[in-house]
Amino acid sequence: MERAEDRPAGQHTDRKAGPGEQGDHTAGPGERGDRTAGPGPYPDRPAEPESELELLVHGVGGTTPERMLGDPRTVRVTGDDTAAVFRRAEDTEATAPADRDPRGGPVREAYVWCNLTSGDGSRALWLLLLPFMVVNLAHWMRPAAPARPRTARLYGLLVRLAALTLTVLLVAAACEVALDLVAWQCAGVQACVRRHSWLDFLSPAAGGWWSAPGRRLALAATLPAALTGLLWYLSHRTWRAYESHLPLSPGPGAGHEPESGGSRPDDHGSALVRPGFWYGRRLVARLRAAHTAAGLLTVAAAVTTPAARFDHRPGGPRILDLLGWLLTAALLACGAAVVGVVCRRGRSENRLDQRLDRHLVRSLKLAALTLLLLGLVYAGWSRPGWRSAGRLPGDPAFGGLMLAQGLLVVALAVVARYLYRRRPDPRAALRGLGGPAVALLACALGGVISGGVAQRVADWLDGTRALLAGPPVLLTWQASAIPPLLAVLLLLAAGLGLRTARLARAERDRVRGEHPGEREDASRTRAIAHTRAMAGLTDRAPLIVGVLTGTTLVLGSAALAGALATRTTPDGAARRAHHLVQAVAETSQAVGSWLVGLGFLLFVTWGRRAYKDASARRTIGILWDVGTFWPRAAHPFAPPCYAERAVPDLTWRMATWTRRTEGRLVLSGHSQGSVLAAAAAWQLPPSVRGRVALLTYGSPLERLYGRWFPAHFGPPALAALHHDIACWRNLYRRTDPIGGPVRVPDDTTPDVDHEPLRDPLAYGRTPDHPLPAPILGHSDYQSDPAFTRERARLLARLRPEVPAQRPERGASG
Repeated sequence: MERAEDRPAGQHTDRKAGPGEQGDHTAGPGERGDRTAGPGPYPDRPAEPESELELLVHGVGGTTPERMLGDPRTVRVTGDDTAAVFRRAEDTEATAPADRDPRGGPVREAYVWCNLTSGDGSRALWLLLLPFMVVNLAHWMRPAAPARPRTARLYGLLVRLAALTLTVLLVAAACEVALDLVAWQCAGVQACVRRHSWLDFLSPAAGGWWSAPGRRLALAATLPAALTGLLWYLSHRTWRAYESHLPLSPGPGAGHEPESGGSRPDDHGSALVRPGFWYGRRLVARLRAAHTAAGLLTVAAAVTTPAARFDHRPGGPRILDLLGWLLTAALLACGAAVVGVVCRRGRSENRLDQRLDRHLVRSLKLAALTLLLLGLVYAGWSRPGWRSAGRLPGDPAFGGLMLAQGLLVVALAVVARYLYRRRPDPRAALRGLGGPAVALLACALGGVISGGVAQRVADWLDGTRALLAGPPVLLTWQASAIPPLLAVLLLLAAGLGLRTARLARAERDRVRGEHPGEREDASRTRAIAHTRAMAGLTDRAPLIVGVLTGTTLVLGSAALAGALATRTTPDGAARRAHHLVQAVAETSQAVGSWLVGLGFLLFVTWGRRAYKDASARRTIGILWDVGTFWPRAAHPFAPPCYAERAVPDLTWRMATWTRRTEGRLVLSGHSQGSVLAAAAAWQLPPSVRGRVALLTYGSPLERLYGRWFPAHFGPPALAALHHDIACWRNLYRRTDPIGGPVRVPDDTTPDVDHEPLRDPLAYGRTPDHPLPAPILGHSDYQSDPAFTRERARLLARLRPEVPAQRPERGASG
């Protein structure tokens, strides 16, 4: 993980390229310079002097162009303050290849993309979107299975439905807090109103216009409605900023000819080669409209249902009773339309789909907003004799949501297991069940947040006086699941710690054997062994997710059983056991409530610090670099996908440079930058791929992405990438907790993986290392002599002219 500097990536030297230097270069169509242009035909330009280029892509956390290029004077070649390509100032001033880098080697460019994820302090607030991001990840964890497109579409459909229930759950939790706990229960009890004077105007004792129960509910409904509007706004703003960047067009004249060879997804390759993979603008717009409408309909149902239940009583006003039935039917019909929109279609990856369903998007949101307004008017109608007592009927709604999520996850597990059995991969996480497990964790996270927040607000309003009925029983039991879940995590951490200690002791003998004849330094040996053992914890991630999933299943079942048991009153000998269980549950609920409050305070503190501290902003950005690599295919309210900007940037830069110079290019990616580099290489036309070599180091391509996303980075996909590009070399260390070998299953060409690099470079003091060499782990790969050596070998294997097309593999190429 690269360490960020204090200097933001967008800052650079003020020098601008003058005429005859960089001006002609930055003005080219398709590159994001000071003048923007759409993907059109390449202009006839003279070739640039250099014939070898190394395009560096940094990893998670970000860095500065000065640090990447090893020079304090850098110039932005193309791009903006969000993402840009930089060069050393000397390289932009030179006119001959020999003058461009006196130190030898290719001309170096740095693509800096860290501001896509951590450049703004408001990114701290994206922690609120964590459940949405997690369920979106489940979409991309589908097992790899050839010739099963319908089953794959069914998998995506189930994930989209689970994501929709998650939106409804969190909006319903906001309704529970605002409508039930505040407006219905606390505002209806005079003792609670005295403790919270800001509710005086809602109190029935005040006799004001807002004191009627329906009007109190209508006023409180503005809070969850505003939350839904905020989620829509954030999604729409990021949609315009991230999903609006066109990838390199495959049309004629754009320099990206249609694929006639190489790997296609049907040839057991990766879907990342498809032209529309990084352009999900249409799907996100449809899903955003559906989820916004679902949120508004949830608020409308929360307001309408209590009033309709009162109007359905015998002897009630017939006109209001009829309006209640009509409004309920309209809500159900609009809800069915929302589900239909979510189920209707998924991603369009085989082509660049630039159309937008504007009529559908507008009409769906307008219909939901209209029903919400009608529900507010209906609930605010005067109803003599209506009094607020007890709690609103929320148990059936939350119980139904929990049951629906459970059934969807079970169905998703069945589909995932079927796909996995079509082509088993022993290294796939959880034997193909990684996606269902992550989807379950997303639903559990939403349930714990909903129950914890509801219980914490109820405790804050009520204190210890037992004035209020509290939140629904199911939410209370979900809040009680927080302490045992933390206890399981502590036990798991203790077990992993013991295992790491055993591995460290075993590594000490291995370290001693690697340095024969050298005087042993016990502390040095322990440090190297401990670093290697800690790096191995990454490979235990499937175990952690499996334990959390099993714990979630047990606690979820216990919460549902506890909620059902609370409604029954045992008698006889079972009464004492019931009271004991109830006492334990109440203690757990109280602890969970305070833990939620503590977590909220920590979140606010961290968010405030992120607004002032650039290093804190980058730290928070690291949390999203992995999770937000993937497009928003299941949940439109998830944090935006930075790769939908970064991948087109890289492909445009490589295609235009090779087109103008006909030179050789090394695409050099570190950590998460290697994943972006691989994704960009997949998007290149075959003629460009033949002049591109891939150099990855500290790469999680197989260790993380290949295991958790086998359909896109599994062994067949990586083998296809190795076949399609000219050459590939991968560097890694045993002390690296993120990077590892890529294990390309191809014996016909030289191995992709270099043997593990030495870390540290010297065990003791040597003439070359008179001071102790540091243990680098995941950082500073370019300081290893193997980096320069392997880069030179890659350039030597490339030919300056356009290489011939590789022979096709298989019957379909």
